[in-house]
Amino acid sequence: MKNLTIFFITLFISVSVFAQNEGRIINLNGKWDFDQTINAFPPHEFTRTCPVPGLIHLAEPRAKDYDKLFKKPNQVLADDSYDYRELDYEPKYSWYKKMVKIPAELNGSEAMLTVLKSKYVTQVYINGQDVGQSVSCYTPIDFKVTNALKFGEENEILIRVGERIWLPPQAAGSTDKEKVHYIPGIWDDVFLSFSGKQKIYKNLILPSVKNKKVTVKLLVRNFYPQQIMYGDPMTDSVKAEVIIKEKVSGKQVAKGVISGETTRDNETQLTVEIPINNFKKWSPETPFLYEAEIKLYDGNKFSDVVVEKFGMRDFERRGKYFYLNSEKYYLRGSNITLHRFFEDPDCQALPWNREWVKKLLIDDPKSIDWNAMRICVGIVPDFWYDLADEYGMVLQNEWLYWQNHGWNEQIREEFTDWVWSDGNHPGIVIWDAINENVNSYIGNTLIPELQKLDPTRIWDAGYMQEKDLVGVDPLDEPHLYRAGWQLMQEKDPIKYLTENPYRLGKMDDWEQNQLKYLEASATQLVNEYGWNWLWRDGQPAKLTKNIYDNLVGENATVKERRRLQSYWLSCETEWIRGERTMAGVLAFCHLTNNYGYTGDWYINNIKDLEIGPSLKWFKHSFAPTNVFIDLADQRYFPNGFYRPGEQLVFNLIGINDLNKKVPGTVTAKLIDSKGNLVSELIKEIEIPPYQRINIPAFFTLPQKQGGYLVLAEFVKNGSTEILKSRRYIKVSNVDNPDFWEIEP
Repeated sequence: MKNLTIFFITLFISVSVFAQNEGRIINLNGKWDFDQTINAFPPHEFTRTCPVPGLIHLAEPRAKDYDKLFKKPNQVLADDSYDYRELDYEPKYSWYKKMVKIPAELNGSEAMLTVLKSKYVTQVYINGQDVGQSVSCYTPIDFKVTNALKFGEENEILIRVGERIWLPPQAAGSTDKEKVHYIPGIWDDVFLSFSGKQKIYKNLILPSVKNKKVTVKLLVRNFYPQQIMYGDPMTDSVKAEVIIKEKVSGKQVAKGVISGETTRDNETQLTVEIPINNFKKWSPETPFLYEAEIKLYDGNKFSDVVVEKFGMRDFERRGKYFYLNSEKYYLRGSNITLHRFFEDPDCQALPWNREWVKKLLIDDPKSIDWNAMRICVGIVPDFWYDLADEYGMVLQNEWLYWQNHGWNEQIREEFTDWVWSDGNHPGIVIWDAINENVNSYIGNTLIPELQKLDPTRIWDAGYMQEKDLVGVDPLDEPHLYRAGWQLMQEKDPIKYLTENPYRLGKMDDWEQNQLKYLEASATQLVNEYGWNWLWRDGQPAKLTKNIYDNLVGENATVKERRRLQSYWLSCETEWIRGERTMAGVLAFCHLTNNYGYTGDWYINNIKDLEIGPSLKWFKHSFAPTNVFIDLADQRYFPNGFYRPGEQLVFNLIGINDLNKKVPGTVTAKLIDSKGNLVSELIKEIEIPPYQRINIPAFFTLPQKQGGYLVLAEFVKNGSTEILKSRRYIKVSNVDNPDFWEIEP
């Protein structure tokens, strides 16, 4: 939560005051009275309650259209997009009401109401006074409310939230054609903050490991009235003291002072650079955090205080690679599409459950050697970023900008607020402005402007490349979907594959239109691939029904579909990671709407976060160091066959993401359909730092026709963990042979 001080004192039920001397915040999270209306007038009575933060689907009793918003389909129907304007319910205004007693001792303070995130179009009334409206859906909404409050008395706070269909065209809200319902609501923290006449409205703590300093930027809100009479003051002096401490130990490591003049009834930016020595660097492996305590003085009078967490880390690109704290750093991970998950009938309150989110975002990914996550087509509640900071996860933070939406000046306002709001999180290393689209204003005007505000991160401008950009193209986002869209569209997919073979598992099989990624000078972050989604019950997703029906049959079992999915994903992960110029590999998708166009890799009820076969196999294909098999699949894709007695010559591909050489033993095995070992090859190898090596291997194939498993097992010296890679081949042109299955 932004601008929260560090001591907590509960004053009365559902309202708490956090205090540190004169700095005060009243947390308004909890249950609010709730109801809905067809017209933009408040309800005569409130018949429901709804938690904040949350969305309207959490109202009790349920909102009127709940069953329409969260209808589970009876069957999967192949589809590729949805127009959000095709509503299947009548849109409504959602009203939240809370009674709050403001302590009398706060009288004389300036008050601001902050709604960290609310959608869509938020209007606020306090004690019957209209205090403002905002179209922002993903950044903090702040209202000055001093004159509307009654100190020492009960106050009525009334918040009205609209629907996505009413979001005006200037809002930087965008659309997602793989969503059906856009659930409105107040989906992040709400609080009242009190200060003197000058307030720390926003702050950025920007680290530089290389230069051993932090740059502190403050946006100070001056509440004194503007000049009215001739000779009235126009500005006021202000001073901020910054003390930097280790978060856990409290040890002070640096301090600095900012002094300046602020414009009355306006916002003024102040900046200071503070040297810092003998610090500990932040990384996913060692997520060490600091705190900056910032005290603001109006002249010599204390006015406000903020405590902000941050980490000392540098993240940059050098050529085609990412560097974290001056060391080459490969990203491995996935995507989270939380705004799609919001319309999942099983979503409920899970996105605001800290333990559930920690397992999803931190524990499960780290267990399979992921160090990165793309927050995709829409950002997340603030505490998600706190978890990434605290436990160590690198994030690519993406705005919900897919289809073109928004007017330039409003995009500028919301994107600027976005940087101020999320810019203190060391886990966020990439701002992702656009998904699979181009926008010249964003790429060529706005991003260069925002890089001056925050020079510590890289910007991703979607599908904008060197030809689209006036300046340097720092980062491209290849979405390597092989044999997906074509299979969905083709009337005869097998014929198409025969004529246009997909050599799944062949490590250097790059199509002509993908060679541009290998030849580009920009850093290449593959943040989407894997067109083979299943729902959590094992049914194909809307985009993949035709794929599974053709590759494993319409009557395939859940086990057969999951088996294909995990194998396909493993092969594609190995293929992309084997190309050492790819700086990051993020599979799609770790969390989404279970009943939508794509799918994630959990199974059964999402509240339990039960890991499916694909996630288990990712432990092998995403291992920082492993040995992969360079052979095309012959089980699922029509890639021919081998002859009995033929000598099968192929390469084992050793890859290493680490900064040190890794020695170990690789064993290649040929296994028949009964599980019998036919041939075996054992080699001692050593994989250099960050490199790929080719290890020649061969088997003399047996005379017996059928399906065979080629298995590679790699064990690092000093370890007992067996890391695997697998390929299925056929000896003779056999229809539907059996294959030996192994567990991850």
